[in-house]
Amino acid sequence: MRALDSVREWPVDHAAVVVLDRTGEIARTGPDEPMPWASVTKIATALGVLIAVSRGDVSLDEPAGPPGATVRHLLAHASGVGPEDDTVLAQPGKRRIYSNRGFELLGELVTERVGKPFPEYLDTEVFGPLGMDRTRLDGSPARAVTGPITDLAALGAELLTPTLATDLRSEATRVAFPGLAGVLPGFGRQAPNDWGLGFEIRDGKSPHWTGSRNSPETFGHFGQTGSFLWVDPVAGLACACLTGTPFGEWAATNWPRLSDLVLEERA
Repeated sequence: MRALDSVREWPVDHAAVVVLDRTGEIARTGPDEPMPWASVTKIATALGVLIAVSRGDVSLDEPAGPPGATVRHLLAHASGVGPEDDTVLAQPGKRRIYSNRGFELLGELVTERVGKPFPEYLDTEVFGPLGMDRTRLDGSPARAVTGPITDLAALGAELLTPTLATDLRSEATRVAFPGLAGVLPGFGRQAPNDWGLGFEIRDGKSPHWTGSRNSPETFGHFGQTGSFLWVDPVAGLACACLTGTPFGEWAATNWPRLSDLVLEERA
């Protein structure tokens, strides 16, 4: 795929990118070594929570987090809890406040319900079933996964063609609590700042880390270690990226360009 030639121009030491469709991998570049996912971790955590919901261990609408908030609020960054601690900054359902702490609370809740540490739970319920043998969570469920690009691509394949918590996937990848404004880290205030249940929804956001050719239904996440995973269900494509280089202007410029080149080439 010629689109991946542009990755060689990025100002990073290492960049691993995989593009896949519903039949499997169609292109890749870069090393297949474990790298930190940063906030892309939240996709794996969200999938783990959805599995717990599907099995009846947790309910989307049970109380969790700040008073009046639920599991659904926490997944959608709409609980009002602050970014890094339990400080309450808004009433539930009133603002989109991106919260690492919210995902740590989700990990604590699932741990309590299933009776095993959350990293072990992800190993057995997400990483194992998807063949992500070199991926591990070591720390916060918001940002502490490390794994290679092959495993991140396996997660992308699961999101393109669901096999886990299939009863909840459609709900998880459409907008929860529509109309909420908030700050998309690295890209400023967005109104609305749409999210599903753990997945950021592209919708009409501008500026954005995906491309102008990505459909509004595109969902995924990016991380501060130069990582991202987007899934475009309309195009039937996913793109996974790991670099280990801190997010910055280089990423805000090059990621959308790569996405547009991929989608143009596959049109």
